[in-house]
Amino acid sequence: MENPQVVFSWKAPLRPYKRRSRLVLRFYLAVALLLSLIVFFFGDKILLIPIWAVLFLFYVLTITPPPEVENKITKFGLETAGVTLRWEALSHFYFTRRFGFYVLTVISHAPYFYHAYLVIPSEDIKKNLMLILAEHLVFQEKPQRSLTDKMVDWFAKLIPDDEEKTTPVPASRPTSSSKRQPASL
Repeated sequence: MENPQVVFSWKAPLRPYKRRSRLVLRFYLAVALLLSLIVFFFGDKILLIPIWAVLFLFYVLTITPPPEVENKITKFGLETAGVTLRWEALSHFYFTRRFGFYVLTVISHAPYFYHAYLVIPSEDIKKNLMLILAEHLVFQEKPQRSLTDKMVDWFAKLIPDDEEKTTPVPASRPTSSSKRQPASL
């Protein structure tokens, strides 16, 4: 039985993902070794632990593809990965593009400014989401970028790009639509 409170739902990866080549892993390793040598010769050996922990994190996020989750828009708000965000707590939304996927970013009201990132696998789903979310939230075409966002983009430009052609992780079609289909006789 279908839940009557679900307005729209779709399945997508938990985060944008692109399979990386060994070149990127070598780059991570080279940067970690260089930083480790600098830290070691300056005598702060305790800083080696976070450097190698971050290297391990980059390795894991680069190698393992994300799980597929079901995202839902209900009459009460958004549900994604076990988290429910009510319309009253949400402020605005915008779309960005990363690794061939659209990413919907939904931001809550002050003082928390919680950000929810939902992967949108196709243009059709993006159009449906735009229509549904615009009824409840403010859409921003050009979002305000914080210092952290600018730093992340700057560091992302430093990472070498893959030479081999990659394709995004395939996603399934939406499981329900915002419009009801008439019953056939």
